[in-house]
Amino acid sequence: MKQSVTIYGKEACPFTRAAVDAMKERGDDVIYIDVLKSPEMLEKMLSHSDGGRKIPVIVTGDSVTIGWQGKC
Repeated sequence: MKQSVTIYGKEACPFTRAAVDAMKERGDDVIYIDVLKSPEMLEKMLSHSDGGRKIPVIVTGDSVTIGWQGKC
């Protein structure tokens, strides 16, 4: 089932890239946000992660996952 997914991360993070690639390959609508390029989006990511700075932060509907396949 196709989903809309928002992924917060940074370009240099291999887990962020893997999550974006896997979800696009799966056919999901992916919105990728580089938190290093936008202080406002960093604050939004922190609100989803309860202040945690581990990435990627993956938001699907009301569900928030921190990390990709158990790795941050």
